[in-house]
Amino acid sequence: MPVDFTAIDFETANGFRGSPCSVGLMKVRDGVVVNEGYWLMRPPEGHDHFDSRNITIHGITPDDVLSAPRFKDVFPEIHAFIGDDPLVAHNAAFDIGVIRSASEVSGMPSPAFDYACTVVLSRKNYSLPSYSLPFVAEAAGVPLLNHHDATEDARACAGIMVDIARRQGSDSLRGVFRSMKLAMPHIDAYEPGLDEMSKATRSALGKMGEAPEGAAGTPRGGRSSWSTEGPNPLPNASADPTHPLYGQTLVFTGDISLARPEAKLRAAQYGAQCASSVTRKTTVLVVGSGFAASDLRHGRLTSKAQRVLELQRRGQGIEVLSEGEFMQMIG
Repeated sequence: MPVDFTAIDFETANGFRGSPCSVGLMKVRDGVVVNEGYWLMRPPEGHDHFDSRNITIHGITPDDVLSAPRFKDVFPEIHAFIGDDPLVAHNAAFDIGVIRSASEVSGMPSPAFDYACTVVLSRKNYSLPSYSLPFVAEAAGVPLLNHHDATEDARACAGIMVDIARRQGSDSLRGVFRSMKLAMPHIDAYEPGLDEMSKATRSALGKMGEAPEGAAGTPRGGRSSWSTEGPNPLPNASADPTHPLYGQTLVFTGDISLARPEAKLRAAQYGAQCASSVTRKTTVLVVGSGFAASDLRHGRLTSKAQRVLELQRRGQGIEVLSEGEFMQMIG
């Protein structure tokens, strides 16, 4: 299978995507991994605090990166490893956004990339209850044993991309997109002082001086009140059509760290149509309250999630997202 690309996966120190603390890369030639890379790094200065939630997910602590170089110092090596390859990532909007945001807050240029998102492509090639990385990796025949280890996640992502290319009978990433009648995503280069910063970076910089507790609508416990669904905003017609939330009809259930009206606004910004209940139009259910994709196998589900599984058994294609996957998608 003559498919060439580099698969990439970042782990971040906190909720800002410009806070990378590790990255794993897999270079693929002719459909086979021929080289792999892994770097620990300190996130850009001012964005290098570690949230306990992130530590719980990937196990990397501030002590682990204490003597590691900053992102700005290690990225030239990462870029050299990638070379001219297109990048492949699971929820590529996040990983591409990590490079862009970390470059922006580091005051350094960011290169242009062609890229592919295995979340978006998987939805069109597999029929699964969840398109989280472990589920898709299993469907592609490359089971993931150590989720959130950047190297292992990148390896699984590479295997998924090769399997999708095989299913499409394509000999290149561009051929995959042509066969599926999709445009291959691209992000332009960024030059400090000339180009506008990304929305995620502007938002993060705007919030740096705000107190994390006692903010409007957020109780001191840090969890938001879900006493109201709030309105269902219209989707942003000018959103990026390659984003994994674009064009989806999305419903929330359970408790996540954003107030539900705000979560709906954020999803709508990326082109999703939010709704208040699961219907035959629903394509994505976001499940909070500590849900993980593996819970689909164990039955620890809300009534809305049970309804989704019932509709799935009847042939309706609905994807189940955890809070973490949703939050990553909205940057």
